[in-house]
Amino acid sequence: MAQYFEVHPENPQQRLLKQAAALLAKGGIVAVPTDSSYALACHLDDKAAVDALRRIRRVDDRHHLTLLCRDLAELSSYARVDNRQYRLLKAATPGPYTFILEATKEVPRRVSHPQRKTIGLRVPAHRVLDELLALHGEPLLATTLIPPGETDPLNDAAEIRERFEHELAAVIDAGACASEPTTVVDLVPMGTGGEPELIRQGRGELGPLGL
Repeated sequence: MAQYFEVHPENPQQRLLKQAAALLAKGGIVAVPTDSSYALACHLDDKAAVDALRRIRRVDDRHHLTLLCRDLAELSSYARVDNRQYRLLKAATPGPYTFILEATKEVPRRVSHPQRKTIGLRVPAHRVLDELLALHGEPLLATTLIPPGETDPLNDAAEIRERFEHELAAVIDAGACASEPTTVVDLVPMGTGGEPELIRQGRGELGPLGL
C-alpha cells in the first residue's frame, strides 16, 4: 500500500519529505510532482527499482529514462558536456526541459540507451522536488507517469494512489502539476559541430534554446 504524503507546494513539510527519501533509499518507487507533470522516480543505482520502474510503465530498455538533477554541477557528473552545450543548458535550466546527452561512465549501463549510450537529464523547477533531491543526496531516475496504453500523464495525486497503490512505495501530493510533458531536445549533435534537435515540443519554450 502506497504511503500518501500531502505537502505544501512552496513550503513542504521536511519530516514528510524525509520519509519519502527514506523509501527511495530502500528501493521504493515514488510518484513525485515536477514542473511539467507527475513522474515516477527511484534510486539510480538500484537495479531492482529500475526494473520495477520500467515494469510499471511497460517500457523496455530503449525508452529513455531521465535523471532528475538539482543543478548543472550535478548534471555534469553524468553527461559529457562541452562549452556550447553548457551555454544552452544554462539558459534553459531549471525548467521543463529534458536534454539528451552522451552518458559518462558514472551512469550505470542498464540505465543509458543501449545503442546510443545516451541519457535524458533535466533540472526541474519545482520546490518540493528540489528539496526531495537535496534530502536524497543524488539525482533520481525518473519517467513521466503515463499509464500503460494511455497518452496523457496523470495529474491528480489521489488518482495516482488509487491506480498504483500496490506498485508504489509512496505518492507525494503537492497539488496539480502543469499536466504537460517536457520539451525534449537532443544535444548530442552539438558535440560534433551540429545543432540541437527538437524531439518533442512540450511545456518548455523554444526561445531559450534558440530553436
